[in-house]
Formats: sequence, structure tokens, C-alpha cells
Amino acid sequence: MIEFILQNISWFWLALVVIFTLIEIFTMGLTTLWFALGAAIMIFLGRLPIPFAVQIFIFLIISIILLLLTRPVLMKKMKVGTEKTNTDSLIGKKALVVKSISEFEKGEIKINGIVWSAKTEDGSSIPENSQCEIVKIEGVTAIVKLIN
Repeated sequence: MIEFILQNISWFWLALVVIFTLIEIFTMGLTTLWFALGAAIMIFLGRLPIPFAVQIFIFLIISIILLLLTRPVLMKKMKVGTEKTNTDSLIGKKALVVKSISEFEKGEIKINGIVWSAKTEDGSSIPENSQCEIVKIEGVTAIVKLIN
């Protein structure tokens, strides 16, 4: 088996390209893509008179360098793992307190005609009919601060 691989080394690397690409398609983890690229480079380098063990080492080095240098950039560009929602547009907006907020009890705010449960980010109290600013959203609760 080893002798067959050594005689058909380009096919071996091509098979790895296909395998890693299929894994990437089904997982979308942006991990095996770099190994597929490393194997694609090795299709051409495998034609050089380099021992198979050294080819494996070169493949691993190329793949790991590609993974470490390009994956973080691509992840940031694609924003994988983050999903914007409509509530993100509420952050930084002003709202009206319709039920007072205290340190130990949630109150309610109204923004865009919708009433949200609310609490303050620092545990302070905000009286009814005050204006507040939405700092963040945690589940169905708006985290707010008093506007001075």
C-alpha cells in the first residue's frame, strides 16, 4: 500500500484535497479548508524528489501556517458566529420609563411603541416618566442608564 502511494503521490494529495474540502463543506468551521489548500500545494511539490515523510512535514507546516495567519482574518471578515438582530439597533437609543426601575425590581420602558422590561446597569433607581438610554439587551430585558 505504501509503495502504491509513493508511486501515485499526486493522487494521494488530490484525494486529501477532496476529503478536506468535503469536511469543510459539511462543517463550515473554516478549519479543514487550510489543510485542503496545503494538500493542493503538495500536489505540485509532490512531483519533486522529496521523501514522503518530508512531504507530510511540509504539508503540515504549510497548512498550520495558513490556518494561523489567515483564519482569524477571514473569521473577522465573515463575522462567523455573530448574528445581528433587530434588538441591536436599539442600543444607544433613548426610551421613556413607564414603570419605575429600582435596584431590586425591574421596571418597564417604552421605545418605538413597544414596552420592554428594564433594569439599570449599575443597580440604581430611575423614576417613572424619566428618559433613559439603552446600554444593551439581555434576553428580553433592556439594560438602561439614566440620561442626565
